[in-house]
Amino acid sequence: MSSFHKNIEKIKQLVIIAGGKGTRLGLTDIPKPMVKIKNEPILEHQINLAKKYGIEEVFILSGHMSDVIKKYFKDGQDFGIKIHHIIEPYPLGTAGCLKLAEPFLDEKFLLFYGDIVMDFDIKNFVKFNADYKDIIGSIVVHPNDHPYDSDLVEIDEQGLVRKFISKPHPSGRYYQNLVNAAVYLFSKKIFKYIENNKFQDFGKDILPEVVKQEERLAGYKSAEYIKDMGTADRFEKVKTDFESGKVVSLNRQNKRPCIFLDRDGVINFNMDSSPNVEDFKLIPGVVEGVRKINQSGFLAIVATNQPMIAKGFLTFDELSKIHKKMETMLGEERAYLDGIYFCPHHPERGFAGEIEELKVECNCRKPKSGMLLQAQTDFNIDLARSWMVGDSERDIIAGQNAGCKTILITTGKNNYNADYCAENLKEAVDIILNEEGGTI
Repeated sequence: MSSFHKNIEKIKQLVIIAGGKGTRLGLTDIPKPMVKIKNEPILEHQINLAKKYGIEEVFILSGHMSDVIKKYFKDGQDFGIKIHHIIEPYPLGTAGCLKLAEPFLDEKFLLFYGDIVMDFDIKNFVKFNADYKDIIGSIVVHPNDHPYDSDLVEIDEQGLVRKFISKPHPSGRYYQNLVNAAVYLFSKKIFKYIENNKFQDFGKDILPEVVKQEERLAGYKSAEYIKDMGTADRFEKVKTDFESGKVVSLNRQNKRPCIFLDRDGVINFNMDSSPNVEDFKLIPGVVEGVRKINQSGFLAIVATNQPMIAKGFLTFDELSKIHKKMETMLGEERAYLDGIYFCPHHPERGFAGEIEELKVECNCRKPKSGMLLQAQTDFNIDLARSWMVGDSERDIIAGQNAGCKTILITTGKNNYNADYCAENLKEAVDIILNEEGGTI
């Protein structure tokens, strides 16, 4: 076994759902997955990515103009990989057509939708899935800048999917900004939810039922480039991103800089006296600042101390609701966070209702840098090129301890030895982007 697969279950097979017509792209002579970027069809880019990570066999499931796909790829010999073609007799949907491949698949396999432009660390995705026991599979999820018109996914602190929320969303509710990226790793247990010869869709029919039946389905958070190109505008955008090298550069294997953000006093007005979801309010300029981070290519990650939990003044569920409101408010203005890390601990005792097991000295409570280091592991962050933006001395020390540059949000004179001071997040982001040349 190669070093790549050492201690990781080897996944040999990829299924690609390639039945798209491309009506919104105005296609008439080729199916949607055969649209070319840099002189190669989207399908070929997907197959080359899979080959890079050890995939040996690809099953292309098609229907509309399947002869075009079959003529181009044949048996895969010219592409250095085994390719099988399975043609649906009539439209069966993203899940219904998979049933046709059931007899030929290993116990575990990858599945892509054929209209997705992507480059992501498949090795880490496979490792993530292998860390769970008795799991039916994993799905890639990520934030986007239009969650209000997207089908959303909710996952818990263990990384397990708890809910699928289809658009349009009920009004007056707050959600995690996590979208199903249409990239899956399944065990064959998934087939017990798919009927023969019936039109079924993964997002609308199969996965919600899987969760309803309390199967263990994990959500793999990724900040990598995984986008569909189903409309003319989206196609032009992903084409530009691919040709500029952005698609490849955001693969998790490439280190990426981050702008770490404290929460209270940086993103929202301080909530120490009233830690209720109703009292959460964004500070003016925050939306624009976070949006600029998103557009620059830096990761935007919150690292916040939440000692109110240890003191007994706030529950984990209440904190989750606050963070959902934060993500929803940002998402409504086309801004998003790549991750949220919080420390629930507090070492001092003597609070009525305090949570005994959380009254500890930990490595995550700022000024220690545990949250930043955990994010580094999760996202492969280049800390030397990263920044910490906070409004207290402990934020600045945490950033310095992690090897980051620092900016203090303040209107006072004491800068706590931060590299820069700013009056708000928008100004802080402008300073960073000016220092870094605008984008990474």
